[in-house]
Amino acid sequence: MEQLYKRWETPRCLFGDLAVFLFVVAQGLDGIFTYVGVQFWGPGIEANPIVSSTVRIVGLGAGLATLKLVAVGFGIALHLTRVHNVVALLTAIYFAAAILPWTALFLSN
Repeated sequence: MEQLYKRWETPRCLFGDLAVFLFVVAQGLDGIFTYVGVQFWGPGIEANPIVSSTVRIVGLGAGLATLKLVAVGFGIALHLTRVHNVVALLTAIYFAAAILPWTALFLSN
């Protein structure tokens, strides 16, 4: 468990830069896929209650943009505190739990 929270002591870390870059890419892809999916299948397709509630309150574009900007902000904050393993773990979770399911759903139709 200690490795997950290890702070990287170097001022620049290629691993950390790559992790945060891929995190931002994952957030962008999830936002795009969610937007297209909700436009195509309706709001019931979104499984995340935070996303569906925000979209219902402020609208699809504004809700997704707000949530994705907040997520990217938190990811960058983790990157700046040099907790790169957490950023990398969150990126892997996003690809597995959001990007791959959306991709599978789009390819199946």
